[in-house]
This record gives sequence, C-alpha cells and structure tokens, in this order.
Amino acid sequence: MPETRILLADDHALVRRGVRLILDSEPDLTVVAEAADGAEAIELAARERPDLAVLDIAMPRLTGLQAARELSRSMPELRILILTMYDNEQYFFEALKVGASGYVLKSVADRDLVAACRAAMRGEPFLYPGAVNALVRHYLDRVKDGDGVPPRAITDREEEVLKLVAEGHSSKEIADLLYISVKTVERHRANLLQKLGLRDRLELTRYAIRVGLIEP
Repeated sequence: MPETRILLADDHALVRRGVRLILDSEPDLTVVAEAADGAEAIELAARERPDLAVLDIAMPRLTGLQAARELSRSMPELRILILTMYDNEQYFFEALKVGASGYVLKSVADRDLVAACRAAMRGEPFLYPGAVNALVRHYLDRVKDGDGVPPRAITDREEEVLKLVAEGHSSKEIADLLYISVKTVERHRANLLQKLGLRDRLELTRYAIRVGLIEP
C-alpha cells in the first residue's frame, strides 16, 4: 500500500500528539507536518506537498474551513478531512462545500480517523452516522419543498455513449449504433471526461462500473 503523507493542523498540541499517534501507528499513514493554525497549514502544505490535510475547524488566524477553501483552490489534488469536536450540521455542510472529503468527530477519532484517511485517498467521502442522517434529512426536505432530485450530471445521450465506450466500442461503432456522426461521439466523450473530472477511457470504464451501467 503506498504511503500517504499527512499534514495535521490543530491549535492544541495535546490533540495533535494524540492524533499523530493514531496515524503514525498505521504502516500506510505518516504525518509529515504539524500546524497550529489555518494560515500555518497553508504555508506548510505549499512547502511539504502532502497527500492529505487533516484540519481542525476552530483555529486562530484562519479556521480549518477557511484553510480548506484556500487549499482546495491552490492544491486541487490535495485531499482534505475536517476533524472537529462539533457535531454540527452547519459545519458539516460547509465542510463539503469547501472541498473536504470527510468530517470526523474528535470524540471517535480513534475509531474513525484511519478509515476516513483511507477513504479520502480512494476518492470516497467519509461521513459519520449523524452526518448521513443530516444528508438524508436535507434531501427529504428539498423534495418536500419541491426542489426535487438534484440534476443528473450527464444527459441520456451522454450516458448511452459512456456505456458503449466502457464496453470497448470504437467511436465508429458507437456512431453506427446510435445513428450519429463520429464527430458527435467524440464531442460527447470529451464532455463526459470534463463533466465527470476523468482523464481517459479506463477511468470512464471504472465510473460506468461504479454507477451500474456495465458489469465489472
């Protein structure tokens, strides 16, 4: 398993020491830098180029959320986890909005933090049980208020193209199957890569398997 280099930011040295013990005891996780506030976290991230930043919310100078917003903008490849004592829906939704992959409560960090780090590095969100409830409730409230289901990321036609690409068909074969031009197929493929933030056919195929369009 490749090593994940971690930046840890919390204004309490005792908390940092405890969290570091949890992380450094895992063979694939290593804390390479510690910051005492959000501004220092940004400076250290630029210097150390970690894979993952674990940020407390309530810190001097810049909060964890403010630091996360800046880091998401300046280092989009950096994964971010928010570590907090606040079981607070507002903070949770704010954390998602600024680009965090997960939200871990300090009270259960010994149980959840390692799993959250690994999930973040796999590109998966990590949500503690209360956060899952908040998300479901938020969704049900939206439906009740008539906002309905969030819009789909891709169109029906793009989904058809995605499925055929993932099944290994060439652009020419897809064009023939869907009665469209090769140029249109290429345009749909480019749109898919851009919308889904993917790089190539392999990643499109993985995505198609994940959303159930094709069998693995």
